[in-house]
Amino acid sequence: MTKLTEKENFMMFMRGEHPEWIPRYAIAPDPYATHPQSVIAAGPGFMRARRTPEGGFDIWGVPMTVTPDTGGAALPTPGVFILDDITKWRDVIKAPSLDGIDWEQLAKKDTAHINREVSAMQGNVHMGYFQSLMAFMGFTEGLCAIYEEPEEVAALFEYMSDFYLAVTEKLIEFYKPDIFDITDDTATALNPFISPQVYRDLIKPFYLKQVKPALDAGLPVTMHNCGRCEDSIEDWFDLGVTVWNPAQRMNDLDGIKKKYGRKLGLIGCWDSEGPVGWPGATEEFIRSEVRATIDRFAPDGGFAFWGSTYGPADDAFTQNRKRWITEEYESYGRTFYNR
Repeated sequence: MTKLTEKENFMMFMRGEHPEWIPRYAIAPDPYATHPQSVIAAGPGFMRARRTPEGGFDIWGVPMTVTPDTGGAALPTPGVFILDDITKWRDVIKAPSLDGIDWEQLAKKDTAHINREVSAMQGNVHMGYFQSLMAFMGFTEGLCAIYEEPEEVAALFEYMSDFYLAVTEKLIEFYKPDIFDITDDTATALNPFISPQVYRDLIKPFYLKQVKPALDAGLPVTMHNCGRCEDSIEDWFDLGVTVWNPAQRMNDLDGIKKKYGRKLGLIGCWDSEGPVGWPGATEEFIRSEVRATIDRFAPDGGFAFWGSTYGPADDAFTQNRKRWITEEYESYGRTFYNR
């Protein structure tokens, strides 16, 4: 029997089939891994043209700041907002022109680092409508805008979605991704920021519009949503979603797995906020958490491992935690279905 590639095994998981081994999802190359990445994210490089190693700006002009504690990830600069009145968004939010872009050459450049034979390409276009509004205005003003001026918020999202749809169509045509990813962090660790009805009225319609080219092309769709956002699962199915990441522990993951089975694949299920990230975490404890997570969520498939840990890249303890997690996944997780 021909041995599956990391990509083929992961795509089985994406389709709701039982993979041969527990796939691993990673958003960045892992120096401790002995196997190729199963998935590598890519998208139009011009969308990050204003980003710098220190942060720079996103495509809409939101200032970004890189922080060591998040391992070098860039977040909107705290307390600096570009929009203070939702009714004035037309004066502030300007989509860049797509005229003159050589999409074929851009796609070759942006995907040159991906071996498409062994790694699946995940296409992603933006960070989310809700997240973007919060980045533009801050949570206080952004949430007030949703409550007080929903028509203006919808008009802003419509404008953004027209741009994103145009980019998505080019992404599908020229990049030819294996997976299409949609992203929006709409929840805290306790509850969603907005009600299910507001999500359906104000967020979902624009994702329905954006995923259509991907679904028409037969691509499976992943949803990235952090926090306790399980209220939206049924709505995600309308978007063609088959896999959710990072599926955090504040959700009823055991109940979700029992209810949906492999209809909704779960990436992660890792206690990223728990003791594994605390300064006193021992090697044996961290390794035991990898095994416990796999034992709990891997049976009968529908699970991909994603164990994350954060901290400064030059911190020895941070790097040791990453190594222990990877080693335990490879020694325990990749043989789990063979026992």
